[in-house]
Amino acid sequence: MRAAWYERTGAAREVLILGELPTPSPGPGEVLVRLVTSGVNPSDWKTRGGSRPMVGPRVIPHSDGAGTVEAVGEGVDAGRIGERVWIWNGQWKRPFGTAAEFIALPAAQAVRLPEATDFEAGACLGIPALTAWRAVQIDGGVAGQSVLVAGGAGAVGHYAIQMAKLLGARQVLATVSSAAKAAHARVAGADEVIDYRTEDVASRVAMLTGGRGVDRVVEVDLAANAALLPQVVARDGCCVCYGSGRPEVALPFGPMILSGAAVRFFIVYELSPAARAEGLARLTHWLEEGRLQHAIGRVLPLSEIVTAHELVERGEVSGNVVLRP
Repeated sequence: MRAAWYERTGAAREVLILGELPTPSPGPGEVLVRLVTSGVNPSDWKTRGGSRPMVGPRVIPHSDGAGTVEAVGEGVDAGRIGERVWIWNGQWKRPFGTAAEFIALPAAQAVRLPEATDFEAGACLGIPALTAWRAVQIDGGVAGQSVLVAGGAGAVGHYAIQMAKLLGARQVLATVSSAAKAAHARVAGADEVIDYRTEDVASRVAMLTGGRGVDRVVEVDLAANAALLPQVVARDGCCVCYGSGRPEVALPFGPMILSGAAVRFFIVYELSPAARAEGLARLTHWLEEGRLQHAIGRVLPLSEIVTAHELVERGEVSGNVVLRP
């Protein structure tokens, strides 16, 4: 099969290899998926760059993707052959991800993709959509709340804006870094958009919430925004954090303890089975009803995986970058 891989970590142009590898076979409890798309996420370039130790001597990157079930292993219903599916945790704690023509993985990690959802959108669900769902659902959800989505034009942020609305948020604000990204966030449903490069975020949030602050912040980079939190979170509010630009974060203890604010951490790769099942059911429901917009920023062939990694690393694309193996 055609695949992309790396055998050492480093810059995309230095370590990514494109070539032929043996097609895997599904083991007991597994399915073999013929991939149509592979999603590129920030965690993919960070891992390839060396943020975590390699999980094997050769790594096919990417955890997200979509395609059709080609074969099944022992114990898996043969009726699944031909089923359209999307993938989660394709390369989490496993060496062989979705940047290839085929992937073999546990059957539960290949989720039925509704007919009305295309394969490009299917490659955006495992990390961006599930992360967004967890960020707005955890700790009681957002019904009736005011929510601030940091990085509202990002892959997770775009979904988080929509999902906060779908789950009954009273007000959804978003921060962005340009006029184009502001338009992107508004299309997703943001009530108000704040350009953090040209506006004072704390002042704007205070004005838009009547001085109260927001009940929930969906945070993409805690290290960058830690000092801002007590200025924008309402008393006893919550910051749900799924990312940070640095491994260590300093929070302003005095203002935070006076506000009573909580900081909730999670990583989508390590959801509990119950939370995962709830998220998959909710996503399937929304997909079947056509309730979600999918922001596909670029679609490239697998041969341009280096370009894809560099685009995501530089943050140059509004929306998801998707490869076609």
